[in-house]
Amino acid sequence: MTLIGPDFSIEREHMASGARWVVGIDEAGRGPIAGPVTAAAIILDPENTPDGLNDSKKLSIRRRERLFAEILETAVVGVAHASVDEIDELNILRASHLAMERACSQLSISPSMALIDGNLVPKGLRIPSVAIVRGDARSQSIAAASIVAKVTRDKIMVDLEQQYPGYDWAKNAGYPTKAHLEALRNIGVTPHHRRSFKPVHNMLYQEKS
Repeated sequence: MTLIGPDFSIEREHMASGARWVVGIDEAGRGPIAGPVTAAAIILDPENTPDGLNDSKKLSIRRRERLFAEILETAVVGVAHASVDEIDELNILRASHLAMERACSQLSISPSMALIDGNLVPKGLRIPSVAIVRGDARSQSIAAASIVAKVTRDKIMVDLEQQYPGYDWAKNAGYPTKAHLEALRNIGVTPHHRRSFKPVHNMLYQEKS
């Protein structure tokens, strides 16, 4: 029988090897041209894991919101961000890793092992860590982190839209949709746009020219 969605087997493997607390870490917001990048670090309770955990992109908004609330109630959670300025200064990969490192430092329990979504481990993590490609589809802890990071960041973009209306951030979360790019041309660049990203960079370069 083929398992659907992530399970807890990777976590249990590390726990069997002596890791008491295994944390899953993931980020949201690498692709947008506006807004921060957000990371979450989650230590699940093996005896009280929310049902239906999966890659946040595979879940409906309503299901993500429900799981988000359940994760906050049952798990140890750390959430952190890297700002637009940090993204532009460091590059998006390093900024994503910085957010991950910060999220891990927010945990009330010190983890013994970290499972990182992707193919690289953040250099600043001071605990044993392993990178897992498509980890949010394989590990329930990483899936939970993807949900918390996504929901948290989406809420930030909804709030930012109130300050800077017209870019449709509540719907596009800062991704370069047709409506967002049109608003960028018509309204201009905000302080929350990533100047190192091509559409924004090109817009600023044209203005200077």
